[in-house]
Amino acid sequence: MRKFAKIIIYYLLGTIAILALSVFPKYFQMRDFPEGEGYFSTLFSFLSKEFFQKEGWVYTLNGVDQKPILDVLWPAFIYSMEILLCAILLGCFVAFILSLSFFFLPKFLLQPLKRFLDLIESIPDIIIATLLQTIVVVIYMKTGVEIFAVASYSNEAYLAPIITLAIIPAVSLFKILLLMMEEEYLKVYVTFARSKGIANIAILLKHILRNIIPISYHHLKIIIWGMLSSQFIMERLFNVHGITYFLVENFTPITIAVSLLLIFTPFFVFFQLMEEVVREEKETVKDVKKNAWKYHWRINNLVASVKIYFKNIRDSISLIKWHTFSVGRPFIKFLQVFGSYMKNWKFALGSLFFIGVIGYSVAYSLITDNHIDQIRLYYADDGSTLISAMPHAPTEPFFFGSDKLGYSLFDQLVVGAKYTLFFALLIAFLRVIGGLILAIFYSFYFTKGLQSIFAKLSDSIHFMPLSLVAYILLRPILVPTIEGYTNTFTERILLETLILTILVLPLTTVLIGKEMNHVLENEFIISAKVLGGNKLKLFTRHVLPHISARLTILFGQQFIQVLLIFMHLGLFNYFFGGTKVSFDPLFPDPPMSSTYEWSGLIGQVGRSTISSGRFWYFYILVAFMLSIFAMQLIIQGVKEMQQVKVGVTYKLPKLRGEKKANASKLETYPISKSSFNQIR
Repeated sequence: MRKFAKIIIYYLLGTIAILALSVFPKYFQMRDFPEGEGYFSTLFSFLSKEFFQKEGWVYTLNGVDQKPILDVLWPAFIYSMEILLCAILLGCFVAFILSLSFFFLPKFLLQPLKRFLDLIESIPDIIIATLLQTIVVVIYMKTGVEIFAVASYSNEAYLAPIITLAIIPAVSLFKILLLMMEEEYLKVYVTFARSKGIANIAILLKHILRNIIPISYHHLKIIIWGMLSSQFIMERLFNVHGITYFLVENFTPITIAVSLLLIFTPFFVFFQLMEEVVREEKETVKDVKKNAWKYHWRINNLVASVKIYFKNIRDSISLIKWHTFSVGRPFIKFLQVFGSYMKNWKFALGSLFFIGVIGYSVAYSLITDNHIDQIRLYYADDGSTLISAMPHAPTEPFFFGSDKLGYSLFDQLVVGAKYTLFFALLIAFLRVIGGLILAIFYSFYFTKGLQSIFAKLSDSIHFMPLSLVAYILLRPILVPTIEGYTNTFTERILLETLILTILVLPLTTVLIGKEMNHVLENEFIISAKVLGGNKLKLFTRHVLPHISARLTILFGQQFIQVLLIFMHLGLFNYFFGGTKVSFDPLFPDPPMSSTYEWSGLIGQVGRSTISSGRFWYFYILVAFMLSIFAMQLIIQGVKEMQQVKVGVTYKLPKLRGEKKANASKLETYPISKSSFNQIR
């Protein structure tokens, strides 16, 4: 009964967060008008007049017709869930079959396979969907064969969205299962079973799989969270009239609230039930007197606990030697660590890519003042022969072609690189640093009960698509009205950076906090405490060095996630820094980015691009892909350097060659039968 009550409380807290989120766009749109209300007034008005009133649950079609909202959203929700569940089942099935098939391959075949999987995983979902559409269109144009059905209002498409949505989770789960199988195969019980003559396939099916399934469940939760965000984009790319379509068409608080609740509820219930199934039963010894909770919740004891809590924080701050504090010392330490990691060619190559691209973009902007070449009509040297009109194909007049308005794609990529890459790096950095700061309180000052509650609350974020939430929050900020933007350029950048950081901050806090708890369980931490080490010393001298490599890997993962969100928002013409919108009723220009950042060019990579054969627009996707691949090189380089520190070698062929070369230099002594004497 107590567990059931906790589940209800967690669900209600998630519902409250969704309701608070649903009125945010309306508040931003109305706050500058005379009739605009404050945020809490807007929230209270929505709850009292719409959410808790049966008459308020309506969906407006074409601004005129009104229907019960569930009559419109429920069939669309079922359609979306059919695609998502089929993609999950297909991805899991393919991952299990591949992991069972490739597990016993020799290492010289398995290592190239892992590298290939890393390459596939670096390809964003948008590129996969676009390439699939391109292949289908090319085959249809060449042969007249229609591989996939085209989605329309009356004709539902399933196969193409399911296949596209299942590729990335299948690859990710395949890698995770393969890694867990390899780790489990090295355990003692497997060696014992093999010594008894049990076949490898029997050990794999009866023992290893049984042990890794509970662990793979936690990874599956993160994979499904990513799939929810990807589905938000797949429905847009494949013209699927799922729940995303109706949410975008009628962007009202009640539509937002009901749509998010429909997505949140089934996944919340499913994962809560799964946690009860896979939870390991642990016997804990409790030496607690009866009715002890009354003692802990007395006013005097609560006040004393709060005083002790703040006293611990004050003591930790007082132990900092402020007179020896130097702003340049952490920077010098960072340069030293960075220089040591630059010895790894993967880390060096990935780092030089970002330094070179961002540096060239900044230099180009300073020299040319963000100049973008534009040619509407391209004539021959005689001035009368028209060679091409916009958009221009490569390589004349621009080597990489132009967009629909005749602007050079290469110039836009160069100018926008500093905004795209720098702010993606900044948001990822803020997510990790903010999570690290909060994780200090999580690990050192929160009790186990508070840690569990905070983890449960942050876990609810897994059940809401991140791209969809970002779309809801950023729409009133990035898109201007006919009267202009409601915020300045600086405010728009700061708000988008802040929102994209805060959305993931609870997850990074719990993730880093659990890593810190794992380090604090080691025996050397107990020894440090016995010798008088305070919390500040424990963190700086012991915990931080152990999790620093993990923080770098987390930073790379967050950077890739931010780039994917930029790409997803770009498909809806929501660009970093703001969207330039033309309000000309007759000949409006297409939406453009005010900063020329790369997601502003993503909107041009769509159905019209493929059908018209303007494949040079794919250069934009290649820029994103190269950035993701460069960050994956950095992550892999950090992993390899960390393995060297703990004594794990990853360059066995090179080491064998060095050993063979050194062996030839050693003195050799011939051994024969006469070298031995028999002693009686």
